[in-house]
Amino acid sequence: MTNIEEKGKLWNKNFIITCLTYFLVACSFNLLMPTIPLFLSGELGVSPSKIGVVLSSYVAALLIIRPFSGYLVDVYARKPLLVLGISLFVLTFLGYYFAVSILFFIMLRFVHGLFWGLSTVSANTVAIDIIPASRRAEGIGYFGVNINIAMAIAPYIAVQIYDAYHFNALISSALFMGSLSIVTSLFIKVPHRKKLEKVPPISLDRFILVRAIPIFLNQLLLAFGWGTLVAYAVLYGKGIGIKNSGIFFLFLAGGIVFSRVTSGKLVDRGYLHQVMAVAILLISGGYVGFALVHDIYVYCIAAFLIGTGYGTLFPALQTIYINMAPASKRGTANSTYLTGFDLGIGTGMLMGAWLAGIFGFANMFLITGGLSFVALFIYWFNSRHVYEKGRIACP
Repeated sequence: MTNIEEKGKLWNKNFIITCLTYFLVACSFNLLMPTIPLFLSGELGVSPSKIGVVLSSYVAALLIIRPFSGYLVDVYARKPLLVLGISLFVLTFLGYYFAVSILFFIMLRFVHGLFWGLSTVSANTVAIDIIPASRRAEGIGYFGVNINIAMAIAPYIAVQIYDAYHFNALISSALFMGSLSIVTSLFIKVPHRKKLEKVPPISLDRFILVRAIPIFLNQLLLAFGWGTLVAYAVLYGKGIGIKNSGIFFLFLAGGIVFSRVTSGKLVDRGYLHQVMAVAILLISGGYVGFALVHDIYVYCIAAFLIGTGYGTLFPALQTIYINMAPASKRGTANSTYLTGFDLGIGTGMLMGAWLAGIFGFANMFLITGGLSFVALFIYWFNSRHVYEKGRIACP
């Protein structure tokens, strides 16, 4: 028997289709993320503090729907939920053609967040069902890179489309990519699961992975930074005189892709805690450089470091949650992991706008770097011990 056969084949047709589906739907969503602030400030004259409210309204919806999504994918068939979630998510883009007021934007983003939450929890859980257990961290890393690259590349493309063709062209582009994701999702073959004899009773541990709450709280500090980054990096770049500030996202994507070469394999080989520590250090250092040196070269280097840090962090952190849950609660584990980022990102968008209004964007990112450094101490002296005590030996 070959080594590959022993470990299980990762890159099969089913896994590739699942990755493609996730990439397409994530691209459609992230086309609007950096351009909504530009549209609101440039076309509607909305202040930064109110822009933060609009951006974070979808996060409020995510916080509501994520726990229920985890429960649904643990109890019911996962593929129908995935197709339904993506279809409703894509249809919601039509509403942006008619969004001309702040209130409408807030309501629309909230509805969009509900369907985005169901789609992402379903997609992550389906992927983990497909990935061989012996290559879980590696597989999660490659699967997760799809949304990370989408978060980086789509905003860059979005800025070019917005500058050349304006907001409606972006909506049409998002609709097109989203429609492709619906088509590809239909071809995913989900492994058969034994049907539950009865629906499990509703309880707290069906909605959140209780044993991982200390990890969850630590995660919020790191997710805060991602929220400030995706919302305000372009505005910050323009403010310090970088003409094509969308280039930040290309270097961010480069760092994310670079990190996937080894990080997942190192986690599978037992270096989880070392990988987490290095990831957080890179994130902290990147934010500090981003804030203190206003130069195009440092701007790009900081983007690469932050991308490498987050690209390393995402699969390692998700592996922690998955390894602390039995197979019957994978949906709950994924929901908890994603909710941690939702809450942290939403807080970053809201608090980031407030901090920038008082201290300026540079100091806002400096504070973000400090919070990330605090997260490293919490992880090393608390979270890693929580994981070692609560993990399941044979998930």
